[in-house]
Amino acid sequence: MLLQLLASHPEATVPILRGTPTWVWGLLAGLIALGATQLRDRTVGLTRVSLLPVTMTIFSVWGTFSALGRSSHFEAAMFVWIAAAGVAFALLGAGRSNAQFDPVRRTYALPGSIVPLLLILGIFLVKYVVGVELAMAPHLVQDNQYVLTVAGLYGALTGMFVGRSFRLWRLALRPALAAVPA
Repeated sequence: MLLQLLASHPEATVPILRGTPTWVWGLLAGLIALGATQLRDRTVGLTRVSLLPVTMTIFSVWGTFSALGRSSHFEAAMFVWIAAAGVAFALLGAGRSNAQFDPVRRTYALPGSIVPLLLILGIFLVKYVVGVELAMAPHLVQDNQYVLTVAGLYGALTGMFVGRSFRLWRLALRPALAAVPA
């Protein structure tokens, strides 16, 4: 809906951006800075590796609840959110990580990647666009297709984050699993 509006009425862009609270731009700047730290090679511990997916999962769940919590389709939306997260997790979590884990130091040597930045921006953009659309057309919260699409997007992005991190967590667990007698 928002994209259709902006495509047919590009002059609506400035009023929409002006109507956006200032704190949203601060949040975007912070998220971009956080994502930018993922672009370069770095060494981090398990807590740091876990912090980003946990934070973005909370942001995704908050976005889903705040946008769709009053929908009559909320239960179905949560099912779709969980299913999309599960599928994305299964697809990405099964892969191999390019990172190296040092079991002595309990740190990861992570190669730089643009993927975390893109996932962060994806969750932010879904939250922003849905917020604008629901402000302009509150009835969309009762549109089953709209609600399920939004829930699916949030769930898939979350599953991608957690799936990518699971690859790293698996590296940390591998030495412990290898020590368990068969």
